[in-house]
Amino acid sequence: MEFRLLRADEIDCRINQINTKGLSLLLYKDARCDMTLLDETVGPDNWQRQHELINGNLFCNVGVYVVRQNGYGEWVWKQDVGTESNTEKEKGQASDSFKRACVNWGIGRELYTAPRIWIPANNCTIKENGKDNRGNTRYVCHDKFKVTGIEYNDSREITYLEIVNMETGSVVYTYGTKSPKWYCYDCGNLIEDASFPDGKDYTADQIAGGSYKRYKVTLCATCYTARRAQDGNESNSD
Repeated sequence: MEFRLLRADEIDCRINQINTKGLSLLLYKDARCDMTLLDETVGPDNWQRQHELINGNLFCNVGVYVVRQNGYGEWVWKQDVGTESNTEKEKGQASDSFKRACVNWGIGRELYTAPRIWIPANNCTIKENGKDNRGNTRYVCHDKFKVTGIEYNDSREITYLEIVNMETGSVVYTYGTKSPKWYCYDCGNLIEDASFPDGKDYTADQIAGGSYKRYKVTLCATCYTARRAQDGNESNSD
């Protein structure tokens, strides 16, 4: 079972470290994202979650009903432990353990391939925020950051990443090179990732490349399939 890769609008940014020179960001998903992908992939009635305390730590078990090739179905469980949040202790542990258990199922695991994300001080607003217990100055930034573009390779690794500071509307971080957009020669629509009648999923680059190799023009999945069907009909009529 494989869950789809996260879209840019499903990924959030959190400040990890901050100093006078800038700040670093971490990418993460929230529990609502996990629930959406579970509903979308296995169906709302085919997954469940349970929580239990083990040695004082709150664990979450996420179960998915899996039907084997022999037609026999069974519940498969994956488990992980949560950590406390800075606000509500129990709620934070429950949510965190659920998200971690979902990573064990593969949801959002691709975020662990993200590069180090460093935002220089000139691209954000950093302010002093008192002293810590050692007398060192603490810093804070209230800017909100948003992932506006992300792409992956066939190994589900991040190959392109774009982040915008929502306070200024400026792109403050980019990683990798964005793949070119392909348009269909027959219908003019943007070529997107798609599933073919053979049941296999192909990326836009694979579809565009395959159609160009065969017809010397780039085609979307629908038009590519239509042309191949027409080829088959013409061959049969001959």
